[in-house]
Amino acid sequence: MRHSLLLACLLASSVGAAHAAEVVRHAIPGSKFPIASAVEVPSGKTLVFLSGVVPPVADAGAPKDSAKAYGDTKAQTVGVLGSIEKQLKGMGLSMGDVVKMQVFLVGDPAMGGKMDFAGFMAGYTQFFGTPAQPNLPSRSAMQVAALANPGFLVEIEVTAVRP
Repeated sequence: MRHSLLLACLLASSVGAAHAAEVVRHAIPGSKFPIASAVEVPSGKTLVFLSGVVPPVADAGAPKDSAKAYGDTKAQTVGVLGSIEKQLKGMGLSMGDVVKMQVFLVGDPAMGGKMDFAGFMAGYTQFFGTPAQPNLPSRSAMQVAALANPGFLVEIEVTAVRP
């Protein structure tokens, strides 16, 4: 009897330890919106904090301080997330390892100074919540007055966890 109880305790603790080593992503209850409401990262995992990434030049012929040089919000989002993906890959990580994202959106002059959230989401959903990459980060998105270059509409910073 004592042996069975000891075996059961050992099995339960090893299952708990294996489960504790997993990153847990909590969906938003009753929603299909492609972010996690919360992400739990177990102790012992390494967090990697990427500095804010701004869009690459999309049109080299346009003035470097113009929105035309970097594109609209969707194009800038795709460019920024592509740069983040490349940086993570160079560190042995992927977009699936991203657990937290902060998004800074400048009001688009073409939209009366309001942030183009739909344009951002059109770019974001190419990288997150896809069949190839279903892992969703927790995320904040906010409109800011300006970024370092007047042509930037998007800046994103992420936190990833090393598996």
